[in-house]
Amino acid sequence: MAHQGPASIAKAVSAAGNESHVRCPAAPLRMRIVTAVVVIIPFLGLVAAAILLWGIGFSWTHLGLLLGMYVATGLGITVGYHRLFTHRSFETNCVVKFILGMLGSMAVQNSVILWVAQHRRHHQLSDLPGDPHSPHLAGRGLLGFVRGLWHAHIGWFFDADVPNLMDYVPDLRKDRVVRVVSTLFPLWVLVGLLVPTILGGVITLSWMGALLGFVWGGLVRIFLVHHVTWSVNSVCHIWGAQPNHADDHSKNNFLFGLLAMGEGWHNNHHAFPTSARHGLRWWQFDLTYVVIRALALVRLARNVRVPSPAMVRAARR
Repeated sequence: MAHQGPASIAKAVSAAGNESHVRCPAAPLRMRIVTAVVVIIPFLGLVAAAILLWGIGFSWTHLGLLLGMYVATGLGITVGYHRLFTHRSFETNCVVKFILGMLGSMAVQNSVILWVAQHRRHHQLSDLPGDPHSPHLAGRGLLGFVRGLWHAHIGWFFDADVPNLMDYVPDLRKDRVVRVVSTLFPLWVLVGLLVPTILGGVITLSWMGALLGFVWGGLVRIFLVHHVTWSVNSVCHIWGAQPNHADDHSKNNFLFGLLAMGEGWHNNHHAFPTSARHGLRWWQFDLTYVVIRALALVRLARNVRVPSPAMVRAARR
């Protein structure tokens, strides 16, 4: 199979995106404050629930299963679905590719081919009509803002796919490993639920431990990974800093820079889409890039793409 690099992929994406290019306005400050409150409070509620249930329905075992599955499946999305399959920011072998695709599938955010197609469409039409999850396209005023935030965060997930969606992924449709991983998507979802269930039962030697492993390492973990990922789509186009020149409303958001393992440095990413590194400043921690560099050190990743210091300086406002 002939390798398709970022340039050829970008050409295919450009050909696929033919919607109107009318830029939408940014959200006003009061609405950005509302967004922050709406997103942060549910996370605080989950933390409070874990504390209140400690020793009853939550323990160190279940915390370990929750965090372990969160990191594993989250990295499946960030390292695999996003930086490898979508943007080709590095290359790897078939075994690592298969494992990353499998872990990303366990996050239950769609098969790798459909996920990548939607994300490439987002980059082609970021905050323009046709963007699958922009928060700025539902009208003006508070009602339009709430509708846009809901659509960007979760509502878009229920929209029908556009007819030309597969035009965004000609490279993945030719990749046998990716096709197999995508076809087996339901199996990986099941595996992602069985692993914490079995581990919870084995570690605690009880059926209740298995059930709680399923709840915390399975269901709650899926909830967390979903909402953190979706917050990059919604919050990171409303709330944060925009240090780089951009044609959209992408923002760097410190909170989701941490929770989303580097994906929250979203303005950096939109300035350099094919970069394997999103945290471009020393204080912008990017766990995903740390993992990619670790893979490179043991020769499981190659051709890792990052912008030069001169390119980073040139992109600054």
